[in-house]
Amino acid sequence: MSSRIQRLTSHLANQIAAGEVIERPASIVKELIENSLDAGSQQIDIDIDKGGIQRIRVRDDGHGIHKDDLSLSLDRHATSKIQTLDDLERIVTLGFRGEALASISSVARLNLSSSTETTQQGWKITCNYHQEPSLTPTPIAHARGTTVEIRDLFFNTPARRKFLKSEQTEFSHIETLIKRLSLSHFSIGFSLHHNKRLIYQLNPATDEVAKEQRIATLCTPSFIENAIYIDMQSIDLRLWGWISLPTFSRSQNDLQYFYVNRRMVKDKLINHAIKQAYQDVLYNGRHPAFTLFIEIDPRNVDVNAHPAKYEVRFRESRSVYDFVKQSLQKVLTNTRPTPKTVNSSLHTTELSAKSKEKMADPSLKLKSPQQNTFPLHTAEDSTSYSSKMDHELCISFPKPEATPTGKKTSLLTAKPTENLLCDLPLGFALAQLHGIYILAENTQGLILVDIHAAHERILYECLKRDIQNNGIKTQLLLIPICLTLSQQEMLLLDKYASLFTQFGFEFEHLGPESVVIRQIPELLAQNNIEQLVLDVLSDLIQHGNSQLIPEKINELLSSIACHSAVRANRNMTLIEMNQLLRDMEKTSRSNQCNHGRPTWKQWSLSDLDRFFLRGR
Repeated sequence: MSSRIQRLTSHLANQIAAGEVIERPASIVKELIENSLDAGSQQIDIDIDKGGIQRIRVRDDGHGIHKDDLSLSLDRHATSKIQTLDDLERIVTLGFRGEALASISSVARLNLSSSTETTQQGWKITCNYHQEPSLTPTPIAHARGTTVEIRDLFFNTPARRKFLKSEQTEFSHIETLIKRLSLSHFSIGFSLHHNKRLIYQLNPATDEVAKEQRIATLCTPSFIENAIYIDMQSIDLRLWGWISLPTFSRSQNDLQYFYVNRRMVKDKLINHAIKQAYQDVLYNGRHPAFTLFIEIDPRNVDVNAHPAKYEVRFRESRSVYDFVKQSLQKVLTNTRPTPKTVNSSLHTTELSAKSKEKMADPSLKLKSPQQNTFPLHTAEDSTSYSSKMDHELCISFPKPEATPTGKKTSLLTAKPTENLLCDLPLGFALAQLHGIYILAENTQGLILVDIHAAHERILYECLKRDIQNNGIKTQLLLIPICLTLSQQEMLLLDKYASLFTQFGFEFEHLGPESVVIRQIPELLAQNNIEQLVLDVLSDLIQHGNSQLIPEKINELLSSIACHSAVRANRNMTLIEMNQLLRDMEKTSRSNQCNHGRPTWKQWSLSDLDRFFLRGR
């Protein structure tokens, strides 16, 4: 190492910068496409050879680069996107550093062609550091827009080339990147070729149907079929996009796309907020799928937090965290059987012609039935769950009609009217199957309900509601628990004191670095309280938020509900079964049990007709 300070050559400085932003071929594709998007392109074509190691070509129809700016575009920190510090504080473009082309040209052979005209007249420059660069523009036939061609990545830095993976692995990174970028720019068309083979041809999506078709293409049709569209607005934030139903989950987090002002980001804060929103409804170890967009004032987010621009910093991170979490929780709370969710769960809501005729046949309806009202909480042996409900639902059944023999039909056999069925998403119970499932009929067809799973969720939500309304029972400790904390932990304990007190904890300071716990929630009496408090403080240090205490409490409530719910082979009357269906329709998150498993399934008449080949 020289003892004297010296200025780095321009080429070496560019190669150092390339080490920060160009990890692999996908990094180059990202930079080039973001430039195309900033240029107002409506169509972007990407051609890849050998996973991008041999060749990358990106062609767009944007506004192009002026002839006199072509050579300048290869200089470091040369850009048309910012001019003052004010511009840097409210960035609205994807690229802004002005170093992408300079970095790329230092580790690969580059051809840059562009035109700002509509007369097919363009200009081209080449940059090949293996030879003398030719930065004098030469005329070329080129439509309005820009074409960047990169060849032989890392040809002059063989040590870095050795770190590249196989052709297929490198291309899979490019393909994932194209998915992410095209999901955030629905109005722009994309095409992707690899080794001359067409991989994607995505037409501009200008309406909701076309957007969902693009999502189905890129994220699988099953995702969009099991997704909820959300659009939440606050004073200075908007959250919109698609989130998966809790019953549609993944073993990996490979279907999670999040954007801030259409910039794809990987944000630990947001991921934690989404995870917490799903915490109470997702099967253990599974991951939700989502494509979500946040729109925020550019002045309230710093996109200059990472060289590759994958991370951002929010000025008010806590408010963003709470907004995302509460918005998703609000949507997921409503995942219960409603006419809308029942219809959306069908492959089709169309009834077969014969089925429609049958439903319309007046001879099949009970004519002018007189109505009696019966409370559904009746059977003595159903007290285990009906007494725990804080409401009692009454429903009208038709009076039994006289049969030709003069006997009346039993109320358990009486068929509800069609109008009654229309008002009930889960319909009317028909029978109990093997002591495990309820068979029910609604206007769409057949419904199957898992009795234990459904009852478990009903009890769980009832217990949570009881704590919310009446508070948490606390317990004074005969032997207080002493804790020794760091200075940072003590500050956090004071700052978030309300977080602990609302769940029944009571602390007393003994010194600058020690506290004593005198009171705890009764539900957590059997837990390691010392470790729980330390874990909460660790969460607060890392995320500025912690859900460990409510999670522990909910975990115990879930266990209580599970052990209290109706067990298999417990015979239920039709009245009890119908009460369970009605409670499901009124209970939040009742589409899935406490562990994230589905509680019911719908088969439409069309599904049944297809299976039995009716009408063929």
